[in-house]
Amino acid sequence: MAEFSKLLTKTDIHKRLSLPIKFFKPLPSFKGSHVQDLQAIDESGFVWTFQCSTRKKGHPKPVLSKGWLAFARHKELKNGDRVKFFKEKHQIVPATPLYRIETDREIKIFGVIFGYSPIVAPFHE
Repeated sequence: MAEFSKLLTKTDIHKRLSLPIKFFKPLPSFKGSHVQDLQAIDESGFVWTFQCSTRKKGHPKPVLSKGWLAFARHKELKNGDRVKFFKEKHQIVPATPLYRIETDREIKIFGVIFGYSPIVAPFHE
């Protein structure tokens, strides 16, 4: 079961991906900082590093910015696509969280959504 799943908006694709607070809780403490790296492995085995940050003041809403936009461009994500994060065991550094990331695109026929299909992007060089 996904730790987090979201239908993407224009803001998610072109600026930053907003995360729910409950997703943020299993992450290690920011230790006084408002920024930390989060690693996620995609379907091709490539490990993406996203910068997860929170606002310095007010509601500490977590977002992914750096790294996320490159991922969104590489996968050619569009409004309405779905992203899912699954928590995995990090084989090299067990204390460091690692996530599996999947992306899906809705399948529409005559305007009716029939489900979702995985988005498979070209391999990295």
